[in-house]
Amino acid sequence: VGNAHADGDAGRGADVFAQECAGCHSVKENKNKMGPSLFAVVGRHCGSIPDFAYSDALKQAGFTWTPSQLDAYIAKPQKTVPGVKMPYGGLDDDKARIDLIAYLASIRK
Repeated sequence: VGNAHADGDAGRGADVFAQECAGCHSVKENKNKMGPSLFAVVGRHCGSIPDFAYSDALKQAGFTWTPSQLDAYIAKPQKTVPGVKMPYGGLDDDKARIDLIAYLASIRK
């Protein structure tokens, strides 16, 4: 994906978020749900929101959420970080992932 999120449609990505992610995640700052807030997730170190009960696997993964890392994780969470708690099976649609990442990249201060 690299900078493919730059070609994504954040408006469509908001719809993908509503359908695929909003049940467990928020995009509001400091508003965790079952999953951590995805506010300003692009550029954030994985497993770094204080007081969120991340899996040991994600806390120890040691990467930063880049567009390409998000793309791999959203496509296949368990394959990308084995042992992660997220019960989501993954999003196979490449275009939907690119749009979703464009949306997530737009959610920041």
